[in-house]
Amino acid sequence: MKYLSVLLIFIYFSTFSYGQDSAQEFKFGADVFFAKYFYLIEGERVGVICNQASVLRNGVHIVDSLLRRNSNIIALFSPEHGIRGEYQAGVKFSDEKDSITGLKVYSLYGKTQKPTKQMLENIDVLIFDLQDIGSRFYTYTITMFYAMQAAAENGKKFIILDRPNPINGVEIEGPVLNLKLKSNVGIFPVPVRHGMTIGEIAKMIVGEKWLGNNLNLSLNVIPMENWNREKYFDELQLSWISPSPNIKSISSAITYPGVCFLEATNVSEGRGTDLAFQIFGAPWINSDKLSSELNKLNLPGVAFKPFEFIPYSEEGTKYKFKYANQKCYGVFLDIQDRKIFKPVQTGLNIIFILSRLYPDMFEIDYNFLSKLVGIKINPNMIKNGSILKYGKGIESKKLQNYKNMRKKYLIYTHF
Repeated sequence: MKYLSVLLIFIYFSTFSYGQDSAQEFKFGADVFFAKYFYLIEGERVGVICNQASVLRNGVHIVDSLLRRNSNIIALFSPEHGIRGEYQAGVKFSDEKDSITGLKVYSLYGKTQKPTKQMLENIDVLIFDLQDIGSRFYTYTITMFYAMQAAAENGKKFIILDRPNPINGVEIEGPVLNLKLKSNVGIFPVPVRHGMTIGEIAKMIVGEKWLGNNLNLSLNVIPMENWNREKYFDELQLSWISPSPNIKSISSAITYPGVCFLEATNVSEGRGTDLAFQIFGAPWINSDKLSSELNKLNLPGVAFKPFEFIPYSEEGTKYKFKYANQKCYGVFLDIQDRKIFKPVQTGLNIIFILSRLYPDMFEIDYNFLSKLVGIKINPNMIKNGSILKYGKGIESKKLQNYKNMRKKYLIYTHF
């Protein structure tokens, strides 16, 4: 078999040390693309993978910006939640026409997660511009992987317009995914909180040859300018646009890597409210007792407060949130110091305490929980508390190998 080398064309700026000068204006990869690298698509037939959060610093959507420059956009490609963020988590949807531009929209969260040969036959280059939130099981990096693989298989160019890791690009937490647990919520051997941008992950995919079959991909990563990887998104002084329906704020993005574990249980993770992943509960929980037990743990950077909520029901759809239209009693995560808050550690402790307080009511889908956490979990690990060690920052060999691998693909400085 003829072995093909992977071609990685990474555009960088020799005159900038990314994130060094706070006086300089932050720019998304999309802003840099239009200012300096638009020539990459001149005369090309373009496909765009995007959603409602794919905007430039000036607030103009990537597709509108391309059309204003008379780009030849053939089609749009939609990740989970839809091109305008209209679908809830896990809801499959079909190809459609974009209501605003009239462009064809191919669903990458329906019959296929991977662009087909037919979808790509009239396209020369794919532009990827999605806002990730820094967690392994958030599906946009998986969408990116399959799109990159399809581009390589069909000889198409691939451009990534990089965006910040909104919960900072320094902190790493949680187990590295056991590849025996690969699923639609995780396909890379990375921790729950990976500490990378979507462009850096793309470099890793190519550099580590995860595309498979010795594929040759022409990849351009357009980096941001003046991003400090220690910063959170709200420190960029930009408005937050929800990248998915239930990540309505940076606060939800911060708690998501841990509270998301509750998706594998019969406890509501707050979907159907404006505080999804910042609250959790169920009709059978005693809020005062639960918050008291959690506070006894003295987990870093967080206090637990009793909270009541009612998840709303999605009108006109078949999607039902847990305990829709029922009063839930639970807890609000009051993040008092996000720099020391450990969401994965917190999430595992929440599951442990719930199982101890409500052994007859609390239910866990162990298969799904294993896929989310990244390791094989059984009931005894919850009962005896051994699951908690995976949230304590233990430097396993897998985690150290990941950190060493990660260093090779970082684009931006640490300070």
